[in-house]
Amino acid sequence: MKILSYNPGHDGAFSYIKDGRLIFSIEAEKNSSYRHSAISVPDAFQVIAELETIPDVLCQGGWWPGDIPRVGEVVAGYRDNDFATVNVSKRRFLGKAIDFFSSSHERSHLLCAFGMSDLPKGTPCYVLLWEGVIAAFYEIDAELKIKKIAEVLPEPGHRYALLYALADPTFDMSVAEYSRLSDAGKLMALASFSKRGQASSEEEKIASFLLQDCEHLKPSDCEALKELCHYNVGLDDQEFRNFAGIFSGRLFNRFAQFAEANLKREMPLLVVGGCGLNCDWNTNWKDSGLFSEVFVPPVANDSGSAIGTAIDAQFHLTGEPKIEWSVYSGQHFQSDECVDSAEFDVLEPNIGTVATLLANDMILGWVSGRYEIGPRALGNRSILAAPFRASTRERLNVIKQREQFRPIAPVCLEDDAKKWFGCNQPSPFMLYTYRASTNELSAVTHVNRTARIQTVSEVSNPRLHELLTAFKDLTGYGVLCNTSLNFKTKGFINTMSDLSAYTLEHKIDGFVVDGKIYMRRTSSQYQKYLRQNC
Repeated sequence: MKILSYNPGHDGAFSYIKDGRLIFSIEAEKNSSYRHSAISVPDAFQVIAELETIPDVLCQGGWWPGDIPRVGEVVAGYRDNDFATVNVSKRRFLGKAIDFFSSSHERSHLLCAFGMSDLPKGTPCYVLLWEGVIAAFYEIDAELKIKKIAEVLPEPGHRYALLYALADPTFDMSVAEYSRLSDAGKLMALASFSKRGQASSEEEKIASFLLQDCEHLKPSDCEALKELCHYNVGLDDQEFRNFAGIFSGRLFNRFAQFAEANLKREMPLLVVGGCGLNCDWNTNWKDSGLFSEVFVPPVANDSGSAIGTAIDAQFHLTGEPKIEWSVYSGQHFQSDECVDSAEFDVLEPNIGTVATLLANDMILGWVSGRYEIGPRALGNRSILAAPFRASTRERLNVIKQREQFRPIAPVCLEDDAKKWFGCNQPSPFMLYTYRASTNELSAVTHVNRTARIQTVSEVSNPRLHELLTAFKDLTGYGVLCNTSLNFKTKGFINTMSDLSAYTLEHKIDGFVVDGKIYMRRTSSQYQKYLRQNC
Protein backbone atom coordinates (compact mmCIF):
# COMPACT_ATOMS: atom_id res chain seq x y z
CA MET A 1 0.00 0.00 0.00
CA LYS A 2 1.26 3.44 -0.96
CA ILE A 3 0.26 6.28 1.37
CA LEU A 4 0.95 9.97 0.74
CA SER A 5 0.23 12.20 3.72
CA TYR A 6 0.51 15.91 4.45
CA ASN A 7 0.37 18.20 7.44
CA PRO A 8 -0.82 21.49 5.92
CA GLY A 9 -0.04 23.94 8.72
CA HIS A 10 2.80 24.98 11.01
CA ASP A 11 5.88 22.75 10.50
CA GLY A 12 4.17 21.49 7.36
CA ALA A 13 5.41 18.31 5.69
CA PHE A 14 4.62 15.63 3.13
CA SER A 15 5.40 12.00 3.99
CA TYR A 16 5.24 8.90 1.83
CA ILE A 17 4.97 5.35 3.19
CA LYS A 18 5.13 2.37 0.86
CA ASP A 19 4.42 -1.17 2.10
CA GLY A 20 5.16 -0.22 5.69
CA ARG A 21 8.39 1.69 5.03
CA LEU A 22 8.94 5.44 5.17
CA ILE A 23 10.25 6.43 1.73
CA PHE A 24 10.53 10.16 2.35
CA SER A 25 9.38 12.99 4.57
CA ILE A 26 9.78 16.42 2.95
CA GLU A 27 9.39 19.33 5.35
CA ALA A 28 8.30 22.78 4.23
CA GLU A 29 10.99 24.60 6.21
CA LYS A 30 13.87 22.68 4.64
CA ASN A 31 15.79 23.89 1.57
CA SER A 32 16.27 27.31 3.20
CA SER A 33 12.57 28.08 3.64
CA TYR A 34 11.45 29.90 6.76
CA ARG A 35 11.26 27.89 9.98
CA HIS A 36 7.84 26.47 10.86
CA SER A 37 6.48 27.09 7.34
CA ALA A 38 3.16 25.69 6.15
CA ILE A 39 3.33 23.63 2.96
CA SER A 40 3.13 25.47 -0.36
CA VAL A 41 2.33 24.72 -4.00
CA PRO A 42 6.06 24.36 -4.89
CA ASP A 43 6.38 21.82 -2.03
CA ALA A 44 3.53 19.81 -3.58
CA PHE A 45 5.23 19.75 -6.99
CA GLN A 46 8.50 18.62 -5.40
CA VAL A 47 6.65 15.75 -3.76
CA ILE A 48 4.89 14.73 -6.99
CA ALA A 49 8.30 14.63 -8.66
CA GLU A 50 9.48 12.15 -6.00
CA LEU A 51 6.57 9.72 -6.52
CA GLU A 52 7.16 6.76 -8.79
CA THR A 53 3.43 6.00 -9.10
CA ILE A 54 0.03 7.26 -7.96
CA PRO A 55 -0.56 6.56 -4.25
CA ASP A 56 -3.42 4.37 -3.02
CA VAL A 57 -4.23 6.72 -0.15
CA LEU A 58 -4.00 10.48 0.31
CA CYS A 59 -4.06 11.73 3.91
CA GLN A 60 -4.55 15.15 5.47
CA GLY A 61 -3.79 15.71 9.11
CA GLY A 62 -6.12 17.85 11.17
CA TRP A 63 -5.25 21.47 11.84
CA TRP A 64 -6.81 24.64 13.22
CA PRO A 65 -10.43 24.94 11.98
CA GLY A 66 -9.73 28.40 10.55
CA ASP A 67 -6.99 26.95 8.34
CA ILE A 68 -9.18 24.36 6.61
CA PRO A 69 -9.41 25.73 3.08
CA ARG A 70 -12.87 24.66 1.90
CA VAL A 71 -16.22 24.83 3.67
CA GLY A 72 -17.95 21.47 3.90
CA GLU A 73 -14.81 19.42 3.35
CA VAL A 74 -14.66 16.39 5.62
CA VAL A 75 -11.34 16.96 7.33
CA ALA A 76 -10.47 16.27 10.95
CA GLY A 77 -9.64 19.06 13.36
CA TYR A 78 -6.88 19.78 15.84
CA ARG A 79 -8.16 17.82 18.83
CA ASP A 80 -9.98 14.51 19.15
CA ASN A 81 -13.02 13.86 21.33
CA ASP A 82 -13.16 10.07 21.48
CA PHE A 83 -10.13 8.77 19.48
CA ALA A 84 -12.47 6.36 17.71
CA THR A 85 -13.42 8.36 14.62
CA VAL A 86 -11.45 8.88 11.42
CA ASN A 87 -12.69 10.26 8.12
CA VAL A 88 -12.42 8.11 5.00
CA SER A 89 -13.84 8.93 1.59
CA LYS A 90 -13.00 8.62 -2.11
CA ARG A 91 -11.13 11.20 -4.20
CA ARG A 92 -9.53 11.44 -7.61
CA PHE A 93 -5.79 12.02 -7.78
CA LEU A 94 -4.03 12.33 -11.17
CA GLY A 95 -6.96 10.56 -12.82
CA LYS A 96 -7.19 7.66 -10.36
CA ALA A 97 -9.83 7.02 -7.68
CA ILE A 98 -8.05 6.68 -4.34
CA ASP A 99 -8.92 6.70 -0.63
CA PHE A 100 -8.83 10.03 1.19
CA PHE A 101 -8.10 9.75 4.93
CA SER A 102 -8.09 12.35 7.66
CA SER A 103 -7.65 12.20 11.43
CA SER A 104 -6.93 14.76 14.12
CA HIS A 105 -3.65 16.55 14.70
CA GLU A 106 -3.69 15.23 18.25
CA ARG A 107 -4.00 11.66 17.00
CA SER A 108 -1.21 12.18 14.44
CA HIS A 109 1.27 12.80 17.26
CA LEU A 110 0.19 9.69 19.16
CA LEU A 111 0.37 7.39 16.13
CA CYS A 112 3.71 8.88 15.10
CA ALA A 113 5.17 8.07 18.50
CA PHE A 114 3.87 4.50 18.58
CA GLY A 115 4.50 3.69 14.92
CA MET A 116 8.12 4.88 15.01
CA SER A 117 8.94 3.33 18.40
CA ASP A 118 10.56 -0.07 18.87
CA LEU A 119 7.52 -1.28 20.82
CA PRO A 120 6.02 -4.36 19.10
CA LYS A 121 2.46 -4.18 17.87
CA GLY A 122 0.11 -4.96 20.75
CA THR A 123 2.32 -3.45 23.47
CA PRO A 124 0.33 -1.33 25.95
CA CYS A 125 2.00 1.97 26.75
CA TYR A 126 1.55 5.53 27.91
CA VAL A 127 2.04 8.59 25.72
CA LEU A 128 2.78 12.10 26.91
CA LEU A 129 1.84 14.66 24.27
CA TRP A 130 3.07 18.09 25.31
CA GLU A 131 3.48 20.95 22.91
CA GLY A 132 2.54 24.62 22.57
CA VAL A 133 -1.15 23.96 23.24
CA ILE A 134 -1.93 20.34 24.21
CA ALA A 135 -0.51 18.69 27.33
CA ALA A 136 -1.99 15.34 28.30
CA PHE A 137 -1.19 11.74 29.20
CA TYR A 138 -2.82 8.95 27.17
CA GLU A 139 -2.99 5.18 27.47
CA ILE A 140 -2.78 2.94 24.42
CA ASP A 141 -3.99 -0.64 24.91
CA ALA A 142 -3.03 -3.84 23.09
CA GLU A 143 -5.58 -3.13 20.33
CA LEU A 144 -4.26 0.42 19.87
CA LYS A 145 -7.35 1.93 21.42
CA ILE A 146 -6.49 5.36 22.81
CA LYS A 147 -7.80 6.76 26.08
CA LYS A 148 -6.95 10.23 27.29
CA ILE A 149 -6.07 9.98 30.96
CA ALA A 150 -6.00 13.69 31.76
CA GLU A 151 -4.97 17.12 30.59
CA VAL A 152 -2.28 18.20 33.05
CA LEU A 153 -1.53 21.83 32.16
CA PRO A 154 -2.71 23.96 29.23
CA GLU A 155 -0.11 25.28 26.78
CA PRO A 156 3.11 24.01 28.38
CA GLY A 157 5.35 25.06 25.48
CA HIS A 158 3.73 28.48 25.28
CA ARG A 159 3.92 29.03 29.06
CA TYR A 160 7.57 27.96 29.10
CA ALA A 161 8.52 30.36 26.31
CA LEU A 162 6.54 33.18 27.95
CA LEU A 163 9.07 33.32 30.77
CA TYR A 164 11.81 34.14 28.25
CA ALA A 165 9.59 36.81 26.69
CA LEU A 166 8.87 38.24 30.14
CA ALA A 167 12.54 39.08 30.66
CA ASP A 168 13.29 40.11 27.07
CA PRO A 169 12.71 43.86 26.61
CA THR A 170 12.58 43.41 22.82
CA PHE A 171 9.37 41.34 23.04
CA ASP A 172 6.21 43.45 22.75
CA MET A 173 3.74 41.84 25.16
CA SER A 174 0.92 44.12 24.07
CA VAL A 175 0.53 42.91 20.48
CA ALA A 176 1.56 39.22 20.45
CA GLU A 177 -1.07 36.50 20.69
CA TYR A 178 1.46 33.78 21.54
CA SER A 179 5.08 33.55 22.60
CA ARG A 180 7.81 33.37 19.94
CA LEU A 181 8.44 29.88 18.61
CA SER A 182 12.21 30.19 19.09
CA ASP A 183 12.11 31.20 22.75
CA ALA A 184 11.48 27.80 24.33
CA GLY A 185 14.83 26.47 23.08
CA LYS A 186 16.60 29.59 24.28
CA LEU A 187 15.10 29.27 27.76
CA MET A 188 16.24 25.64 27.84
CA ALA A 189 19.80 26.90 27.27
CA LEU A 190 19.48 29.61 29.94
CA ALA A 191 18.06 27.17 32.50
CA SER A 192 21.43 25.44 32.64
CA PHE A 193 22.98 28.65 34.04
CA SER A 194 20.87 28.39 37.21
CA LYS A 195 22.84 28.36 40.46
CA ARG A 196 20.05 28.02 43.02
CA GLY A 197 17.01 25.84 43.57
CA GLN A 198 14.79 27.97 45.80
CA ALA A 199 12.38 30.54 44.37
CA SER A 200 11.92 33.94 46.01
CA SER A 201 8.44 35.09 47.04
CA GLU A 202 8.15 37.22 43.87
CA GLU A 203 9.32 34.31 41.74
CA GLU A 204 6.66 32.13 43.33
CA LYS A 205 4.06 34.65 42.16
CA ILE A 206 5.49 34.59 38.62
CA ALA A 207 5.51 30.78 38.55
CA SER A 208 1.95 30.56 39.85
CA PHE A 209 0.80 33.08 37.26
CA LEU A 210 2.46 31.30 34.31
CA LEU A 211 1.29 27.86 35.45
CA GLN A 212 -2.29 28.84 36.19
CA ASP A 213 -5.05 26.59 34.84
CA CYS A 214 -6.67 28.71 32.12
CA GLU A 215 -7.39 27.92 28.49
CA HIS A 216 -5.07 30.55 27.01
CA LEU A 217 -2.63 32.94 28.62
CA LYS A 218 -2.00 35.95 26.40
CA PRO A 219 1.36 37.71 26.55
CA SER A 220 -0.54 40.91 27.33
CA ASP A 221 -1.85 39.23 30.48
CA CYS A 222 1.74 39.28 31.74
CA GLU A 223 1.40 43.02 32.24
CA ALA A 224 0.11 41.93 35.66
CA LEU A 225 3.73 40.97 36.45
CA LYS A 226 5.40 44.24 35.43
CA GLU A 227 6.05 45.31 39.03
CA LEU A 228 7.72 42.01 39.90
CA CYS A 229 11.35 40.97 39.45
CA HIS A 230 12.56 39.74 36.04
CA TYR A 231 10.08 41.80 34.00
CA ASN A 232 12.15 43.22 31.08
CA VAL A 233 15.28 42.64 33.16
CA GLY A 234 17.28 41.30 30.20
CA LEU A 235 18.58 37.83 29.44
CA ASP A 236 22.06 38.36 30.88
CA ASP A 237 20.72 38.87 34.41
CA GLN A 238 21.98 36.03 36.60
CA GLU A 239 18.98 36.11 38.93
CA PHE A 240 16.69 35.63 35.94
CA ARG A 241 18.86 32.74 34.77
CA ASN A 242 18.60 31.24 38.24
CA PHE A 243 14.82 31.43 38.02
CA ALA A 244 14.83 29.98 34.48
CA GLY A 245 16.24 26.76 35.92
CA ILE A 246 13.80 26.80 38.83
CA PHE A 247 10.80 27.37 36.57
CA SER A 248 11.92 24.68 34.10
CA GLY A 249 12.04 22.20 36.96
CA ARG A 250 8.73 23.43 38.34
CA LEU A 251 6.94 22.87 35.02
CA PHE A 252 8.42 19.39 34.59
CA ASN A 253 7.51 18.44 38.15
CA ARG A 254 3.85 19.27 37.50
CA PHE A 255 3.82 16.40 34.99
CA ALA A 256 6.14 14.09 36.92
CA GLN A 257 3.98 14.33 40.05
CA PHE A 258 0.88 13.52 38.03
CA ALA A 259 2.62 10.51 36.48
CA GLU A 260 3.80 9.21 39.83
CA ALA A 261 0.32 9.53 41.33
CA ASN A 262 -1.78 8.25 38.43
CA LEU A 263 0.19 5.95 36.10
CA LYS A 264 1.11 2.31 36.56
CA ARG A 265 4.78 1.64 37.08
CA GLU A 266 7.02 -0.17 34.64
CA MET A 267 5.03 0.52 31.47
CA PRO A 268 6.72 2.20 28.48
CA LEU A 269 6.35 5.94 27.97
CA LEU A 270 6.34 7.60 24.55
CA VAL A 271 6.98 11.36 24.55
CA VAL A 272 5.86 13.51 21.63
CA GLY A 273 5.02 17.14 20.83
CA GLY A 274 7.36 20.12 20.66
CA CYS A 275 8.26 19.81 24.36
CA GLY A 276 9.71 16.42 23.45
CA LEU A 277 12.67 18.37 22.04
CA ASN A 278 13.63 19.52 25.55
CA CYS A 279 16.60 17.24 26.23
CA ASP A 280 16.69 17.99 29.96
CA TRP A 281 13.07 16.94 30.40
CA ASN A 282 13.58 13.80 28.28
CA THR A 283 16.53 12.87 30.46
CA ASN A 284 14.44 13.44 33.58
CA TRP A 285 11.76 11.08 32.26
CA LYS A 286 14.34 8.44 31.47
CA ASP A 287 15.95 8.78 34.91
CA SER A 288 12.67 8.94 36.84
CA GLY A 289 12.39 5.18 37.30
CA LEU A 290 8.65 5.35 36.58
CA PHE A 291 8.74 3.66 33.18
CA SER A 292 10.25 0.51 31.69
CA GLU A 293 11.57 2.55 28.77
CA VAL A 294 11.19 6.00 27.21
CA PHE A 295 11.07 6.74 23.49
CA VAL A 296 11.06 10.15 21.82
CA PRO A 297 10.92 10.28 18.00
CA PRO A 298 13.31 12.65 16.21
CA VAL A 299 10.21 14.30 14.70
CA ALA A 300 8.55 14.93 18.06
CA ASN A 301 7.34 18.35 16.94
CA ASP A 302 4.78 18.97 14.19
CA SER A 303 7.29 17.91 11.52
CA GLY A 304 6.23 14.36 12.40
CA SER A 305 2.49 14.94 12.04
CA ALA A 306 2.35 13.89 8.39
CA ILE A 307 4.14 10.65 9.27
CA GLY A 308 1.71 10.09 12.13
CA THR A 309 -1.35 10.57 9.91
CA ALA A 310 0.11 8.16 7.34
CA ILE A 311 0.68 5.58 10.08
CA ASP A 312 -2.89 6.13 11.25
CA ALA A 313 -4.20 5.50 7.74
CA GLN A 314 -2.07 2.38 7.40
CA PHE A 315 -3.43 1.08 10.70
CA HIS A 316 -7.02 1.84 9.78
CA LEU A 317 -6.78 0.20 6.34
CA THR A 318 -4.44 -2.73 7.08
CA GLY A 319 -4.36 -3.20 10.86
CA GLU A 320 -0.60 -2.55 10.95
CA PRO A 321 0.56 0.41 13.11
CA LYS A 322 4.31 -0.04 12.72
CA ILE A 323 6.69 1.27 10.03
CA GLU A 324 10.32 0.88 9.08
CA TRP A 325 12.08 4.22 8.91
CA SER A 326 15.39 6.06 8.78
CA VAL A 327 16.04 9.50 10.17
CA TYR A 328 17.78 10.26 6.85
CA SER A 329 14.59 10.26 4.77
CA GLY A 330 14.55 13.83 3.48
CA GLN A 331 15.49 15.03 0.00
CA HIS A 332 18.78 14.52 -1.80
CA PHE A 333 21.11 17.52 -2.05
CA GLN A 334 20.64 19.58 -5.23
CA SER A 335 23.79 20.52 -7.14
CA ASP A 336 22.08 23.42 -8.89
CA GLU A 337 25.21 25.33 -9.94
CA CYS A 338 28.98 25.05 -10.21
CA VAL A 339 31.14 26.47 -7.45
CA ASP A 340 33.08 29.61 -8.39
CA SER A 341 36.72 28.59 -8.80
CA ALA A 342 37.81 32.14 -8.01
CA GLU A 343 36.35 31.76 -4.52
CA PHE A 344 37.07 28.10 -3.72
CA ASP A 345 39.84 25.54 -4.05
CA VAL A 346 38.43 22.12 -4.88
CA LEU A 347 40.26 19.22 -3.25
CA GLU A 348 39.99 15.55 -4.08
CA PRO A 349 37.64 13.52 -1.85
CA ASN A 350 39.61 12.17 1.09
CA ILE A 351 38.17 11.61 4.56
CA GLY A 352 41.64 11.90 6.09
CA THR A 353 42.04 15.37 4.57
CA VAL A 354 38.69 16.48 6.03
CA ALA A 355 39.71 15.18 9.46
CA THR A 356 43.05 17.01 9.19
CA LEU A 357 41.35 20.28 8.24
CA LEU A 358 39.04 19.96 11.26
CA ALA A 359 41.97 19.10 13.53
CA ASN A 360 43.60 22.34 12.31
CA ASP A 361 40.67 24.36 13.73
CA MET A 362 38.77 24.84 10.51
CA ILE A 363 34.96 24.96 10.49
CA LEU A 364 33.32 23.08 7.63
CA GLY A 365 29.85 22.59 6.23
CA TRP A 366 29.11 18.89 5.84
CA VAL A 367 26.55 17.53 3.35
CA SER A 368 25.93 13.83 2.93
CA GLY A 369 23.07 11.94 1.27
CA ARG A 370 19.48 12.83 2.10
CA TYR A 371 18.78 15.41 4.77
CA GLU A 372 17.60 14.30 8.19
CA ILE A 373 13.93 14.56 9.15
CA GLY A 374 13.01 16.67 12.16
CA PRO A 375 14.66 19.86 13.41
CA ARG A 376 17.99 18.50 14.65
CA ALA A 377 21.10 18.30 12.47
CA LEU A 378 22.24 14.68 12.70
CA GLY A 379 25.27 14.67 10.45
CA ASN A 380 23.87 15.01 6.95
CA ARG A 381 23.28 18.80 6.93
CA SER A 382 25.71 19.94 9.61
CA ILE A 383 28.45 22.40 10.41
CA LEU A 384 31.36 20.50 11.95
CA ALA A 385 34.35 21.69 13.97
CA ALA A 386 36.91 20.45 16.50
CA PRO A 387 35.38 20.15 20.00
CA PHE A 388 38.22 21.42 22.16
CA ARG A 389 38.19 25.22 22.43
CA ALA A 390 35.58 27.52 23.97
CA SER A 391 36.57 30.00 21.26
CA THR A 392 35.30 27.53 18.64
CA ARG A 393 31.87 27.55 20.28
CA GLU A 394 31.95 31.35 20.29
CA ARG A 395 32.89 31.46 16.60
CA LEU A 396 30.13 28.98 15.73
CA ASN A 397 27.55 31.11 17.51
CA VAL A 398 28.76 34.14 15.54
CA ILE A 399 28.47 32.14 12.31
CA LYS A 400 25.00 30.99 13.32
CA GLN A 401 24.03 34.53 14.43
CA ARG A 402 22.95 33.15 17.79
CA GLU A 403 23.24 34.34 21.37
CA GLN A 404 26.50 33.35 23.04
CA PHE A 405 24.69 31.55 25.87
CA ARG A 406 23.53 28.89 23.38
CA PRO A 407 25.46 25.59 23.58
CA ILE A 408 26.89 23.60 20.67
CA ALA A 409 26.13 19.89 20.58
CA PRO A 410 28.69 17.10 20.15
CA VAL A 411 28.51 14.21 17.74
CA CYS A 412 30.43 11.26 19.13
CA LEU A 413 31.42 7.75 18.14
CA GLU A 414 28.97 5.41 19.85
CA ASP A 415 31.85 3.37 21.24
CA ASP A 416 33.39 6.47 22.89
CA ALA A 417 30.21 7.98 24.32
CA LYS A 418 30.51 6.27 27.70
CA LYS A 419 34.12 7.38 28.14
CA TRP A 420 33.57 11.07 27.41
CA PHE A 421 29.90 11.58 28.36
CA GLY A 422 28.82 8.67 30.56
CA CYS A 423 26.37 7.55 27.86
CA ASN A 424 26.24 3.76 27.78
CA GLN A 425 23.57 3.29 25.10
CA PRO A 426 22.96 4.65 21.60
CA SER A 427 21.62 8.22 21.52
CA PRO A 428 21.35 8.80 17.76
CA PHE A 429 18.83 11.67 17.65
CA MET A 430 20.28 14.31 20.01
CA LEU A 431 17.34 14.11 22.45
CA TYR A 432 19.02 13.57 25.84
CA THR A 433 21.67 15.30 27.90
CA TYR A 434 24.71 13.65 29.47
CA ARG A 435 27.48 14.99 31.68
CA ALA A 436 30.97 15.41 30.25
CA SER A 437 33.73 13.54 32.08
CA THR A 438 36.59 15.72 30.80
CA ASN A 439 37.51 19.40 30.60
CA GLU A 440 39.05 18.89 27.15
CA LEU A 441 35.78 19.26 25.23
CA SER A 442 34.99 22.89 26.01
CA ALA A 443 33.35 23.67 22.67
CA VAL A 444 30.60 21.07 23.24
CA THR A 445 30.19 21.27 27.01
CA HIS A 446 27.50 23.59 28.37
CA VAL A 447 27.99 25.80 31.42
CA ASN A 448 26.67 23.03 33.74
CA ARG A 449 28.97 20.43 32.10
CA THR A 450 26.12 18.77 30.21
CA ALA A 451 26.08 17.95 26.51
CA ARG A 452 23.21 17.14 24.15
CA ILE A 453 25.01 14.36 22.32
CA GLN A 454 24.37 12.44 19.15
CA THR A 455 26.05 9.05 18.97
CA VAL A 456 27.11 7.57 15.62
CA SER A 457 27.83 3.98 14.65
CA GLU A 458 29.01 2.43 11.41
CA VAL A 459 25.40 1.36 10.82
CA SER A 460 23.58 4.59 11.73
CA ASN A 461 25.74 6.93 9.61
CA PRO A 462 28.69 5.22 7.88
CA ARG A 463 30.23 8.34 6.33
CA LEU A 464 30.15 10.40 9.52
CA HIS A 465 31.44 7.39 11.46
CA GLU A 466 34.40 7.21 9.07
CA LEU A 467 35.15 10.90 9.61
CA LEU A 468 34.92 10.64 13.40
CA THR A 469 37.23 7.62 13.33
CA ALA A 470 39.78 9.52 11.21
CA PHE A 471 39.54 12.52 13.56
CA LYS A 472 40.09 10.22 16.54
CA ASP A 473 43.21 8.79 14.88
CA LEU A 474 44.61 12.34 14.70
CA THR A 475 43.49 13.73 18.07
CA GLY A 476 42.51 10.85 20.33
CA TYR A 477 38.87 12.02 20.43
CA GLY A 478 36.07 10.64 18.26
CA VAL A 479 34.04 13.79 18.95
CA LEU A 480 33.16 16.85 16.84
CA CYS A 481 31.03 19.97 17.19
CA ASN A 482 27.79 19.46 15.28
CA THR A 483 25.31 22.25 14.59
CA SER A 484 22.74 22.71 11.86
CA LEU A 485 23.69 23.99 8.40
CA ASN A 486 21.15 26.74 7.87
CA PHE A 487 20.62 30.45 7.43
CA LYS A 488 19.17 32.18 10.50
CA THR A 489 15.39 31.55 10.88
CA LYS A 490 15.46 29.02 8.01
CA GLY A 491 15.61 25.25 7.61
CA PHE A 492 18.55 23.18 6.40
CA ILE A 493 20.45 24.27 3.31
CA ASN A 494 19.89 21.82 0.47
CA THR A 495 21.36 23.42 -2.69
CA MET A 496 24.90 24.12 -3.83
CA SER A 497 24.02 27.75 -4.54
CA ASP A 498 22.80 28.33 -0.98
CA LEU A 499 25.75 26.44 0.50
CA SER A 500 28.30 28.44 -1.49
CA ALA A 501 26.58 31.72 -0.58
CA TYR A 502 26.39 30.73 3.09
CA THR A 503 30.07 29.85 3.21
CA LEU A 504 31.09 33.21 1.78
CA GLU A 505 28.58 35.26 3.77
CA HIS A 506 29.27 33.64 7.15
CA LYS A 507 32.95 32.98 6.52
CA ILE A 508 33.15 29.33 7.37
CA ASP A 509 36.37 27.82 6.06
CA GLY A 510 34.88 25.46 3.51
CA PHE A 511 32.41 22.66 2.95
CA VAL A 512 32.23 19.01 1.95
CA VAL A 513 29.52 17.61 -0.33
CA ASP A 514 29.34 13.82 -0.48
CA GLY A 515 33.08 13.64 0.08
CA LYS A 516 34.20 16.40 -2.31
CA ILE A 517 36.03 19.23 -0.51
CA TYR A 518 35.61 22.94 -1.28
CA MET A 519 37.82 25.39 0.64
CA ARG A 520 37.23 29.14 0.76
CA ARG A 521 40.40 30.66 -0.65
CA THR A 522 40.22 33.78 1.56
CA SER A 523 39.98 31.74 4.79
CA SER A 524 42.91 32.71 7.02
CA GLN A 525 42.85 29.29 8.71
CA TYR A 526 43.00 27.53 5.37
CA GLN A 527 45.84 29.76 4.11
CA LYS A 528 47.75 29.13 7.33
CA TYR A 529 47.28 25.40 6.82
CA LEU A 530 48.58 25.67 3.23
CA ARG A 531 51.70 27.57 4.35
CA GLN A 532 52.46 24.99 7.01
CA ASN A 533 52.00 22.07 4.64
CA CYS A 534 53.72 23.30 1.47
